[in-house]
Amino acid sequence: MEEERNHDTFSSSSSLQSLNKQLAGTTPGGNADDVPVVDLSVSDEELLVSEVTKASEEWGVFQVVNHGIPTELMQQLQVVGKQFFELAEAEKEAVAKEEDIEGYKRNYLQGIKAWDEHLCHRLSPPSLINYKYWPKNPPQYREVNEEYTRHMKKLTEKILGWLSEGLGLPSVTLTQRLGGEMTEYVIRVNYYQPSQKSELVIGGAAHTDIGAITHLLPNEVPGLQVFKDEQWLNVEYIDSAVVVIIGDQLMRMSNGRYKNVLHRAKLDKERLRISWPVFVAPRLDLLVGPLPELTGDETPPKFETLAYKDYMHQTFAKWAVEKVYSS
Repeated sequence: MEEERNHDTFSSSSSLQSLNKQLAGTTPGGNADDVPVVDLSVSDEELLVSEVTKASEEWGVFQVVNHGIPTELMQQLQVVGKQFFELAEAEKEAVAKEEDIEGYKRNYLQGIKAWDEHLCHRLSPPSLINYKYWPKNPPQYREVNEEYTRHMKKLTEKILGWLSEGLGLPSVTLTQRLGGEMTEYVIRVNYYQPSQKSELVIGGAAHTDIGAITHLLPNEVPGLQVFKDEQWLNVEYIDSAVVVIIGDQLMRMSNGRYKNVLHRAKLDKERLRISWPVFVAPRLDLLVGPLPELTGDETPPKFETLAYKDYMHQTFAKWAVEKVYSS
C-alpha cells in the first residue's frame, strides 16, 4: 500500500493554487431555517457543550460555522470532486466499485424513482486506505482530501468531546470508545444531476446513518431534508458551514439520549447538487452499545451491545427486506 504523506499545514503548492482560478462566482449562502446553528468561535466552552448537546438531543442534526476548516480548502475539495464526475466514463470506471463500499458507482434505480452516482473511499486510519480507489485525475485530488481529513478529525474530536461532557463524562470518552486512532473515516461524494421530475426522484432515500457521526459539506443547491415533528424540513444552505448528523452508534452509546436523525436527499430541477459527507464509524470488530456509565437499575440499557460489523449486517438485511416490500 502506498504510504500516506504527512503535511503539517495546508499546502500552498502551485497545483493547489491553480484551483483558485476556478472558484470565481461561488454562490453566496443564505440563512439556516430551524435546524440549529452552532458558532464554534465562541470562547465559552460550557455554552458550546450546552448547544451541541441540546441540538443532538432534540434534533440529531445541526450546522457548525467558524469551525476552523479553511474556506479555501473546502472550496478545493468541491472543485476536485466536481472535476472527477466531469471526466469521461472510462476514466471514472478506473476507480469503479468492486466488492467493498469503496469506489465509483453509477446506478439508476427503478427508472425515475431513484438516482445513485457516487465516489466512496476510506480516509483514515492510514492502515486501511486503499489508494486504488482515490482518483489520480484531477491530480490535486489526493492532496486536497488528505488535508481535509486532518481537519475533519480535529472537528470530530472537538464535537465528540462536547458530546461526552454533555453526558457527564470526561471529554475523551466517546473518541476513545469509538476506537481512538483506529476510528474509520469514509468520504462519499454524491453527485445528483438535475431532473425535471425532481418531485418523483429520490437522490438519497430516507435513512439514518449507521455509523457514529457524519460531517456533510454541501454545494449551494438545497436538497437535504431531515424529519422532525412528523414533517420533512429543509436544511438551508449556509456558506462554509458543515452539517453534523448524529448516527445510530452515538444514539446507542448514549442509551438513546442523542437522536439519530432520519434524513433524505432530493434533486433539483435545474441545478447540479453535490454533497461531501464524511462518515465516522467504529472499526468493524469493536463492540458498541450503551456506555456502562450511563446505565444502571434505574436506567437499564435500551440497546443490545454488538460488534459494529454485526450491527451493519443486521441493518443491511433489514434494508433489503424493506426494499422488497416497498417496491
